[in-house]
Amino acid sequence: MSLLNHTTDNSLIFQKMRETFQHSQKLVNNDPGRSVDILSSFPRFLDTKGLVDQDFTLLFDGDTSSRLLQKWDLFFKPNVIKEAKRLTSTPELCRLVQSAESPPGSDLDEPTTYDQEMASLLLLLHLLPPPPGGLKSPKISACDAVERLVVFHKSCCSLEEHLRNQQGRQPYLLAVGRQNSKIESFYITMDKRLIPCKAKRLIH
Repeated sequence: MSLLNHTTDNSLIFQKMRETFQHSQKLVNNDPGRSVDILSSFPRFLDTKGLVDQDFTLLFDGDTSSRLLQKWDLFFKPNVIKEAKRLTSTPELCRLVQSAESPPGSDLDEPTTYDQEMASLLLLLHLLPPPPGGLKSPKISACDAVERLVVFHKSCCSLEEHLRNQQGRQPYLLAVGRQNSKIESFYITMDKRLIPCKAKRLIH
């Protein structure tokens, strides 16, 4: 573990993380309450892009991800948009549908509108049934769910300040860019710490 935590060789980091994958999974599966401790036990998640991708591949195998990506544009996305149009119209829903149907790379009028890929994925939240409410987890709307899942952060602003002002412990995706439609990088935010994502696009 000492070598893993101090080496600057990326290939060695990925190799050692593969070798310790089963151990990290046991930490989470045996005691879900210790999930946040993973970042303390394996701090390379915080400074090495691609480790989250590697873990997902080890957990689900590469073929599973490939099948989803291959079918997304031709099958899943058109059906998501089609079903979203049948929902009760709201300004937020209309913006997402319009963005999801826009050609890739097109300039969107609204600076707060996400690009085609992000918008089509966020439409999924509007199609999912809301979770049952409870004392600890009150029922939330689809719009609230979108805001809790993805948070936009301007690239000219401080990430440290964002973390200081963060409320709650629920993980979310932090999208960093000049505006919503021009995301430059993604982070998974958990317990006031940032896990860098390798991808600059949600569908890649």
